[in-house]
Amino acid sequence: MTDPVIAEEILAPSGPARDGIDVSALVWRLVLVIGLLLIWEFSAGNLFNEFWSSRPSLIGERLFALFKSGEIWRHVSTTVSEALLGLFLGAIVGTPIGIALAHYRRAAKIVDPFVMGLYGLPRVALAPMFILWFGISLFAKVMMSFSMVVFVFILNVTEGIRTIDPDMIDLMRTMRAPRSYILRKVTIPSIVPWLIASFRIGIGLSLVGAVVGELIGANRGLGWYVVRAGGQLDTTGVFAGLFLLMLLAMIANQIIFMIEQRALHWRHETR
Repeated sequence: MTDPVIAEEILAPSGPARDGIDVSALVWRLVLVIGLLLIWEFSAGNLFNEFWSSRPSLIGERLFALFKSGEIWRHVSTTVSEALLGLFLGAIVGTPIGIALAHYRRAAKIVDPFVMGLYGLPRVALAPMFILWFGISLFAKVMMSFSMVVFVFILNVTEGIRTIDPDMIDLMRTMRAPRSYILRKVTIPSIVPWLIASFRIGIGLSLVGAVVGELIGANRGLGWYVVRAGGQLDTTGVFAGLFLLMLLAMIANQIIFMIEQRALHWRHETR
């Protein structure tokens, strides 16, 4: 039941930067961002019409105005609430289902085609049904985010448990280790990287779910702001909303990265 894209994300090598802050990488990122912004600023109006792309300077002015008026917090808080609730609900529901499928192989073999079929179903196609079922309330966007991430947790947790060395479990049982000890020393340390990978993947998907829900029906949120700006042919507003969504994803991913460093450090200490 392993999804190849998810497994690739999980099993990718870490790199030396996990042990500390890579100052060189930060400098090169800053240089890259500044260079791209300068090219964008120069090209808009000189190489193509800025109506289609706006300018970084105009986007910065719009963001400053949104922060100054306080309007930005209303949209950001709405989208973040929808995405986080959907993400954690997906983790709470998906993790035990993944554990059950890993332990009951026969049941997993039976439901596997249905799980993968639901996982591959485009959630955008379900958005109108979510609005019909749950209205345009917060719950509708949360359920949209939930539907985007729950299968990530199911698949990753299932595969994480299946990768545990059965000889190690047998050895623990031979030594009459209690189940709580096996859970603490073997099962949890083996699942932690897969759970963290699920959160890192799920952050972006939960934001997508929240924004898709706002695109269909809402009166606030960054997705709603982008749609409204697009309807008014306000390119600057569209890019301002997209920039904020990208910034939220980057901040959330960095938080998960910091948690991952501490969790993996704890895992190595338990060995």
